[in-house]
Amino acid sequence: MTFVPGTPPADATTDDHVLATWLAMVAGERLLEVRQEGLEGRELKDAGDVAAHDLLMALLAEHRPGDAVLSEEGKDDKVRLGSNRVWIVDPLDGTREFSEPPRDDWAVHVALWQDGDLVAGAVAQPALGETFNTGQPSVVPPSTSARPRIAVSRSRPPEFVHALAEELDAELVPMGSAGVKVMSVVRDITDAYVHAGGQYEWDSAAPVAVARAAGLFTSRVDGTPLEYNQEDVYLPDLIVCRPELAERIVAFVNSHGLD
Repeated sequence: MTFVPGTPPADATTDDHVLATWLAMVAGERLLEVRQEGLEGRELKDAGDVAAHDLLMALLAEHRPGDAVLSEEGKDDKVRLGSNRVWIVDPLDGTREFSEPPRDDWAVHVALWQDGDLVAGAVAQPALGETFNTGQPSVVPPSTSARPRIAVSRSRPPEFVHALAEELDAELVPMGSAGVKVMSVVRDITDAYVHAGGQYEWDSAAPVAVARAAGLFTSRVDGTPLEYNQEDVYLPDLIVCRPELAERIVAFVNSHGLD
């Protein structure tokens, strides 16, 4: 379905799941348009970041004017800390991959934090024509792989993941954005995404909301809860995996550390 900016589905006025999904889809469509404008490299990256951010900010101001917003591309003025509803968005997750057409491993993240926890979210993968969301949670199929598969960064996988893969007899699967890696677990392309080494709240909020709704395990790498809308938005590590792998992964990290 093609959505027109400014014209959300009727139930988006009252349903945060629907609004999150629509916002992610519309921003994704805008990014596909930017990709057709003949830009390359840094110009394409910057144009995508600005276009998606500006669109999301305008639509949230129109449709949820009383809510606070935390965006990767916006100024964090800390007003959100006094709000009980905060949208956490990454207008373009995987800027590098976005700037390398026809790569499809980039995403748009839209999540809503309310009264202490994530309550709605959507991750659009525009180049695939897919939007995963909490309103219609994905059903994760049984694993189709004999060996566990761990999603890792294609450019800078953390060193400890190689040792973890050895421990689990797992295969490492490199790919782009954080959102795409989490959705790869939802889609049975991988069985786990384990990351340490630097991320922020907007990198994981929407993917974690979608993963939780699908029944996957989510936590910090030491097994403690992921917390959002914190004063310091640095949230450097996470685990998203099939529940049956969680105990082994957490135990390995707690025993061996991240070296």
